Amino acid sequence: MLAVWTAIAGRKIYDGWWVLLLIGLIGVAVGIMTFMTPGITALALLYYIAFWAIFRGLLEISTAIRLRKEIEGEWLLILGGVASVVFGVLLLARPGAGALAVLTLIAIYALIIGIILVILAFKVKGMAGRLAGV
Repeated sequence: MLAVWTAIAGRKIYDGWWVLLLIGLIGVAVGIMTFMTPGITALALLYYIAFWAIFRGLLEISTAIRLRKEIEGEWLLILGGVASVVFGVLLLARPGAGALAVLTLIAIYALIIGIILVILAFKVKGMAGRLAGV
């Protein structure tokens, strides 16, 4: 939901705001589908998560390519997108691995994405400091 708000708030200053909006809307849609179908099977939920991760990853890669001239460290966003796509593909390839294996994959994915995005945040913050001093 925060991605949707950020995209709408920044639409006048960033041409690619719609990509962030799409990422947020995909996340919200997956959440709504999950809550609206409480009898959902673990396999269906796994497919929801897998497709969400793949689409999010592709959008992150697309965003990084668009921002490559405007930010430093765009490769981190690309790496995060690739990790998302790989995570989604792994879930699709091995759906019968069991709930514990899926939880482990989710934890590893969250840890990797978290680390990558924290590093990217520090790089962007450093850029903002340099730009403010210009």
